[in-house]
This record gives sequence, structure tokens and C-alpha cells, in this order.
Amino acid sequence: MKQRLKISEIAALSGVSISTVSRVLAGKANTRASTRDKVLAVAQQQGVLDNLHSGRLLLNNLMVFAPPRAFDVRSDIFYYKVIQGIAQAIAPHEVRLRYCALEENESDTSLFLEKMQQTDAALLVGIDDDHIHQLAAEINKPCVLINAMDRRMRLSSVSPHHQLIGESAARYLFEQGHRQILSLHCLRRYTMEQRLQGVRDAWHAMNLRFDSRQHLLTLTSFSRLEAAERLGEYLKHCPLAQRPTAILASGDYIAAGAVEALQQAGLRVPQDVSVMSMDGFNLAAIHDIPLTSVQVPRDELGAEAVRIVQSMRLNAQALPGTLLLHGKLVVRESVRRIRDNPSHAPVQQHGLYD
Repeated sequence: MKQRLKISEIAALSGVSISTVSRVLAGKANTRASTRDKVLAVAQQQGVLDNLHSGRLLLNNLMVFAPPRAFDVRSDIFYYKVIQGIAQAIAPHEVRLRYCALEENESDTSLFLEKMQQTDAALLVGIDDDHIHQLAAEINKPCVLINAMDRRMRLSSVSPHHQLIGESAARYLFEQGHRQILSLHCLRRYTMEQRLQGVRDAWHAMNLRFDSRQHLLTLTSFSRLEAAERLGEYLKHCPLAQRPTAILASGDYIAAGAVEALQQAGLRVPQDVSVMSMDGFNLAAIHDIPLTSVQVPRDELGAEAVRIVQSMRLNAQALPGTLLLHGKLVVRESVRRIRDNPSHAPVQQHGLYD
């Protein structure tokens, strides 16, 4: 009875029918945006939204902006799966989901503004263009970044905690007794630089010196072929005493290339050299070797972004923030525990790294 009275009050104050208020509060899509906004504003004043079930999405339309490669599973499986996660998150709701390809940088401003006029809220996947961030912040609509950050702190975002993921992966190898660890990293984007910084942090925490000339191979892509070629050349010129006991790859396909290079060099995984990845979804096993990895959150990014959009819809005055999702360590068989090996030169210990 009290709830019915509240709906009647909201209808009277909004100048709409009781049935319209009911549809809006139920998250139904068959209401004009202006009418819905008016009803929600009154409902907020009456305190109804404070107890509204969080499962209702108070939107008619949601637009997803992402780089063109994100819509092709063969070009970028990570972003492709993130977008699938968004679709799954809104599937139970009456929300129209639409997509727009937008470059990461130097984005098409006119296209972005045109599409924003057609939606109630937006999710920007991997878009780094600061001008787009500024426009999104100035448009009075919920807008959340996924795996990107607004350096001027105007927009909310959700991302994997890349730096902690990198640190956690390297720390696990240290805990397994490894000291000669070679990192294979593609630094195509600042998120990968954050992972590498986490790896450096783990070395620093162990009071070990990270020498990028000895402990790092940088790649231009995440391809298996490039990783195999680069590591193969490295192994040819690496003195036996400095040969790594473990390879830490920044992605599953890089890990696959590393395993190929090691096998071509006559080395066994993990008996001679361990291999670990920071990905863990694309290749559960490489050449029948189950892959130990820190799984980077992926499908969860979309669901969390949708929740943030909903909270912004319920409380437009909430401060923007950044949600960092942890990875998950999955221990399989590509990493073995070792004891100190006198055949390997000791790693120099001190409190600095380059």
C-alpha cells in the first residue's frame, strides 16, 4: 500500500500516469527518454531509488565504442570477449545494445557525438583519446571506460589491475625458487607497461636487480611467431650460466612462441625451463603442456561496467572512480619448483632496478 502511494505521488509530481511510473521503475524500454528522466528525478527526490533493486537497468539504449579490431575475434580476442561480456550482462534487461567502431587515438569526434545523441549511456572499451574523454564527460549521460583511464579523473572506469597482475606472476616464480627469469613483453599499450612495472616491483621486493638487457625481451606484437623468433635468437647468444630457468610471457600466444623456441633449442618445459603466462584464457595447454598463468579478468569487465552505469543512473551526483579487478592464479604444469642451482650465476642483489 505504501509503495503504491509512492508511485501515485511520483505520477502526480511528474505529470504522467501511474502505469508510466511503473514501467520506468521496472526498467521497461517503452518510455521516452525525457519522460523517463523526469520520473527518475522525482523518484530520487522521494527516496524511491534508494531501495530500487539493482538488477533493473534504467536504460533504453546502451552504446559500446571500441577499436575496430575489437569486433573481430581473430584480431583481438581479449576485447572481443569483453564486448561479449557486456552483451551477456544486459541480456536479462530490455535494453538495446548498439556498437560503434572508434579508433583508440585520434578518434572521429563527429561520429562519437552523433552516436552519443542516439543513446542513454555509453561504454568506451580501450579508447585512449583524451578529447573523446572530455566530450564524454561534458555530455550529461552515464559513460564508463573499460580497460582505459581518464587521466583528468572525469570519467569512471573499470580495468584489470595490470600492475598487480604483473607483480603477482613474477612473485609466484620467485616463490618457486626461480631467480633467472626472462620476461617477454609486448609494450604496445600503457596497460602492458603497467604489467611490466609490476614485474619490476616483484624483483625490487626480492631485493634483486632487474637488468632489462638480461631479463627482458620486448616484442612489437602478441604473436606466437615473433615470440618464437626473438627468444630463439636470445637463446643462441645467451651464455649457459645466464640461461633463464623461467620465462614470464605477457600473453598466451607469446607463451606458445616461447615453448616452441625452447623445444627447438632442445630444452624441455618445465624440466629445463618453466613457462608462465599473464592471460590464461586463450590457451589452456601448449603442446599438451598445461599452462600455469595469472588469468586476467576479461568477461567480468563488462558486467562490472554495466553495474557502474546503473549506479550512475541511480545517483548522478556520485563521484567518478576507478575499479581495478584482480587476476586469478591458475597453477598447472608448465612451471616447476627448483632449488638453488650452482650452475647459474647469482643475480646481483641490491635495492635498485633499471
